[in-house]
Formats: sequence, C-alpha cells, structure tokens
Amino acid sequence: MQTIVPTAQALAECLRSKLDPTHLEVIDESAAHAGHAGANASGTGTHFRVRIAAPVFAGKSRVTQHRLVYDALQNFMTQGLHALAIEIL
Repeated sequence: MQTIVPTAQALAECLRSKLDPTHLEVIDESAAHAGHAGANASGTGTHFRVRIAAPVFAGKSRVTQHRLVYDALQNFMTQGLHALAIEIL
C-alpha cells in the first residue's frame, strides 16, 4: 500500500474529489502544536483545519457533515493525521 503524506494540498485534492466543495480551505496548523500529543518532529502533517462548503452537507446534521469529512480523509488518519478541526460553512 502506498504511503499517503498528509499535506494541505493532498487533503484538499481528496476533499475536492469526494465532496465537490464550493469553498475549501485546508490549513496545516501542525507547527502550532509542536510538543503536543500526535505532533511529529517535522512540524507538519499532523494537525489541520478544514473550512468547507458543499451541497452534500445541505439538510444534514453537524455530526453527519463532520462524519462525511472524516470519512473522506480516513486514509490520512491512518498515515499520521492526528487532529482535524472542521468548519462547515
């Protein structure tokens, strides 16, 4: 199995392909979490913020919306993504 490197660009590409967002920002906040649980020595690829709007979220509960994002990014979770802050717009 190919290793997926958690980068903002890789997460954004994945979310675009799976959720077809009308607005998307993916921000790597890993450097701000240096020394925290789940952080790595590089200061990248572990803590991200996602701001997203997509028609697929319409009429769904916040929990369901967040689950759609987590499900889309599941492969990254198993490759080192430790924390994900999600803002549904």
